[in-house]
Amino acid sequence: MAVVAAEARTVHSLQHNWLVRLFDYKPFLIFLCLLPAAGFLLVFLSYPLGLGIWLAFTDTRIGRVGHFIGFENFESLWYDRVFITSVWNTLLYTGVATFGKFALGLWLALLLNNHLPFKSLLRAIILIPWIVPTVLSAIAFWWIYDPQFSIISYVLVDVLGWRDTYIDFLGQPWPARFSLMAANIWRGIPFVAISLLAGLQTISPSLYEAAMLDGANSWQRFRHVTLPMLMPILAVVLTFSVLFTFTDFQLVYAITRGGPVNATHLMATLAFQRGIPGGQLGEGAAIAVAMIPFLVMATLFSYFGLSRRKWQQGEDND
Repeated sequence: MAVVAAEARTVHSLQHNWLVRLFDYKPFLIFLCLLPAAGFLLVFLSYPLGLGIWLAFTDTRIGRVGHFIGFENFESLWYDRVFITSVWNTLLYTGVATFGKFALGLWLALLLNNHLPFKSLLRAIILIPWIVPTVLSAIAFWWIYDPQFSIISYVLVDVLGWRDTYIDFLGQPWPARFSLMAANIWRGIPFVAISLLAGLQTISPSLYEAAMLDGANSWQRFRHVTLPMLMPILAVVLTFSVLFTFTDFQLVYAITRGGPVNATHLMATLAFQRGIPGGQLGEGAAIAVAMIPFLVMATLFSYFGLSRRKWQQGEDND
C-alpha cells in the first residue's frame, strides 16, 4: 500500500509540475489570453467578411441559393452607370467632406488650445454633433433642407429678402450632394477638433518660446513647430476620417435615399439598395467588396505616415 501511495504522489507531482511549466511558458500564456479575442473576431468579423466576399462571386438572391459565377457581378458593374456615378460621388463626397472637416477642425483645435473662459464647457458643447445619433442628425438636416419649411430658405426669402423663391436643396443633384457634404462636415468636425486638440496639448511650450526668440511669426511657428509635431496624430485622424466618410451610410440614406434619381448614391447606400430592397445579394456584395481597395489604400497611408517616427521631433527620416 505504501508503494502504491508513493507512486500516486509521484504521478500527481509530475502532472502538477507539467502544468506549472506549461503555464509558466510565456508563448502559451499569450496564446491563451488572445484566444477569446481571436474567437470573437473570427465569429463577428472574419466570418461576415468572408461570406460577403463569397457572395460577391455568386448570383445569390433573397430566397434563392446562388451559384458561383466568377467575376460576372464585377463585369456588369463596370458598365452600370449608376454604380459609376456612386463611385464618383463617394470619392467627391469623401474628398470634400474630409477637407472641410480638417480645415475647420484644425482651426477649432487651435482656438480651443488658447486660454479661453469656460474652456471645458466649450469643449463639451463642441462634442454634441458627434455624440448625437446619426439618424437624429439626419432628420434635423432633412427639416433644414425641406423645400417648404427650410429655416435657411425662410431667412433668405422672408427675413432678408435676398431671394424670391425657396431653395430646393434635395430636389436637384448638385444641391443635394453639397447638402449632404455640409451635414457630414457638421458631424465630423468635433472628432477632428478634439483629436487634434489632444495632439496640440502634447507639444511643449518651450518649442514655441524658442521659435519666438528666433523671431518666428505666427505662421512660421505653425509651419515649423505645430504642423511637424502634429503629423503622427494627423495621419491617424485623417485615416479614420476617410474611413468613416467613405463608408457613410446612415446620413445619406436617411436624408436622400440616394435620390434624386440616384444622384446622391454612395457605394455603401447603393450596395444596400441592390442587396436588401432589390434582393440581389450577390450584386450588393460585389459593390461592397469594390470598396475594399479604397479602404486598404487609406489604411496604408496611415501605416506609412506612422512609420515616420521622427515627425515627432520635427525631423525627416534618414
